[in-house]
Amino acid sequence: MRQGARNLITDIAGLRVGNAQDHGLRSGVTVLTAAAPLRAGVHVMGGAPGTRETELLAPDRLVQEVDALVLSGGSAFGLDAASGVMEGLRKMGRGFAVGELRVPIVPAAILFDLANGGAKDWNVNPYAALGRIALEGAAEDFALGTAGAGAGATTARLKGGLGSASCVLENGVTVGALVAVNPVGCVTMGQGPHFWAAPFEMGAEFGGYGTGQAGHVAVTKFSREATTLAIVATDAALDQAQLTRMAIAAHDGIARAIVPAHTPFDGDLVFAVSTAKGAVPDMQCLLEIGHAAASCLARAIARGVYEAWEMPGDLLPSWQACFGQAG
Repeated sequence: MRQGARNLITDIAGLRVGNAQDHGLRSGVTVLTAAAPLRAGVHVMGGAPGTRETELLAPDRLVQEVDALVLSGGSAFGLDAASGVMEGLRKMGRGFAVGELRVPIVPAAILFDLANGGAKDWNVNPYAALGRIALEGAAEDFALGTAGAGAGATTARLKGGLGSASCVLENGVTVGALVAVNPVGCVTMGQGPHFWAAPFEMGAEFGGYGTGQAGHVAVTKFSREATTLAIVATDAALDQAQLTRMAIAAHDGIARAIVPAHTPFDGDLVFAVSTAKGAVPDMQCLLEIGHAAASCLARAIARGVYEAWEMPGDLLPSWQACFGQAG
């Protein structure tokens, strides 16, 4: 297994990611899309999810593909980001055909960032506009850290953020992860710089500090400021049932990188998508894809925190301010 060329989910050919954020609001939206519809599955393990159209992704449903996936801040208000994405896709002529009409399929999930110090006194819900901007800016390269759905994210002790990672298996299959890191729990060990995900790091993608001493984990974050939202992806030709299993396996990456994970106050959710451009995998390949998805997601979570940057008025410090060259 080796790192992808960009070390982003867009190392899977055809995928694009767009971010939009309002730093005064301390919130934002991230959109994953492609030129053609994507097969998709989903699995939820957190106790407090906020979602839109995820029921469509069950293997027995009529609709088998999506036009985009949305990760958003804003708690339930952020679900409106999918409306902006739908409108943009409609104007592109995208969507599920219903007679002469097309209905864009845009499942979405939200995290809670309403108590992070940002200006939340808006009169018009800003998330539809942010969703549309994120869709219009979707590209192969995109910002990590304090960007998109990670713009206002926090962890128990440090700022959260948007992370991504990728890998290429020995058989040529590419796997990637994209995540907005906003958990109740901790991403680092004790009071030091070491990430729980350190055993899975490739190169020095989040500092190269190696493993540290775990120590006691004291969770002090306000219980409703939570949720880790993720997308894992592959070019292997997985169907919806196999993608659902991939999403389930990828949850191990959350548990490897965040302590504690999947709490009653987190809405932890993983989408899984396939471009279906590669070969149909055998059982051994399916096992390897699930393991790679979990490893990529653990790495992406650490990168999201590692890449976050300082903003005026932050309620929590960034990893870089505490432990980086600027710290």
